Amino acid sequence: MTTATTTCLASVGTALPGDPVDNATLSKVLGINEDWMEVFIGTRTRYFARDLGTGEVRWSLADLCAQAAEKALAAPDTDPAEIEFIVLGTATPDTLMPATVNQVADQLGLDQVPTFQLQSGCAGAVQALDVARSMIASGRFRTGLVIGGDVCSKHLDLQRDLSAAAPGDLVNHVLFGDGAGAAVLTDEPRGQRLALRHVLNRFTGLGRAPGQIIEWFGLADRHDDRQALTEDYKAIEESVPVMAVEILWEILGELDWDAEQLDYLLPPQLSGRMTRRITEELDVPTARDISCVADTGNNGNALPFLQIEKLLERMSRGERALAVAVESSKWIKAGFALEKI
Repeated sequence: MTTATTTCLASVGTALPGDPVDNATLSKVLGINEDWMEVFIGTRTRYFARDLGTGEVRWSLADLCAQAAEKALAAPDTDPAEIEFIVLGTATPDTLMPATVNQVADQLGLDQVPTFQLQSGCAGAVQALDVARSMIASGRFRTGLVIGGDVCSKHLDLQRDLSAAAPGDLVNHVLFGDGAGAAVLTDEPRGQRLALRHVLNRFTGLGRAPGQIIEWFGLADRHDDRQALTEDYKAIEESVPVMAVEILWEILGELDWDAEQLDYLLPPQLSGRMTRRITEELDVPTARDISCVADTGNNGNALPFLQIEKLLERMSRGERALAVAVESSKWIKAGFALEKI
């Protein structure tokens, strides 16, 4: 009789570029009303990988991912020599080729290991965890490195006059930030001893228009008037809270957990205001909310690792946590459940 493998997060590391940029600073740079930012978005600060004044790129996505991974690999009970594979989830790779995951491996000095890069929005980190979990469960691998990160600021034109821009266009300039996170996954409890009990990852966008589009521009179309990043924020506001509730109850049902057994809830991290609204919709009063977006900005695939890092500051043995993530680009339901053992 075989025993099912328990996949555990042994350590977590995160990286945020530079100093936090508050709303007062961003409003001056972009010419956007600061009060509108406070009320409509509810995000206080965010971090950018490029200089707001000059536009100079100070950190690449690979740089941030490597920094986060180095922190995870420097934790007790972890050893870089044990890493047998790397999985990266991102919506904003540095280049189409080479894949950013391979640049990260190079910076970390990891060689002769399988590497995988999943291109996805807010579900990418969860997808990466799912792939890593499956690889470890197969019995072929014992230890792997999972990374999630995004540099969203490269898609925003900081020199553009936004004084007459519509709110749906303005939101992209104040909602997003940059960052990365990483975790070492193992086939046995060690380090942080955080068991990954379940992962949900499902495409649900059949026949639905995208809620967000990020364009790729080549030589043939780089002078096109299209914006690199467009978003249907109204559709996102309407759909994400509903989907979040569905994800919560589906994961609870799969695990046969009651909502009252949850000690922590990691809600979707769209913005400070939207996250508060979604948490109210999820309505799990016994679970403590673990959120970071109001201080970090929406840095995409870094967010679950930033939440887990905060979670580990509070979590005790035997406690349970459930994370919910929604990708609005083409409507993906995602989430995972954790238990400290």
